[in-house]
Amino acid sequence: MTAAATAPAHEVIEVGAEDLPVYCPNPKAPLWSMHPRVFLDVAHTGSTRCPYCGAEYRLKPGTVLTSHGH
Repeated sequence: MTAAATAPAHEVIEVGAEDLPVYCPNPKAPLWSMHPRVFLDVAHTGSTRCPYCGAEYRLKPGTVLTSHGH
């Protein structure tokens, strides 16, 4: 068995424009999975991974992000 075959699957969390700014752990995360809050940038690449738990946050297909000059 290879390491890739034994590695746990990481959660993929789809987010929309209404969920920005994205941070992990998210409000629905169970208490046992808590780690320091980290804000994640999904606007530039469409997806990113949490450096603590490896959860992947991905923009929902068709999500339109608007710039507010920030």
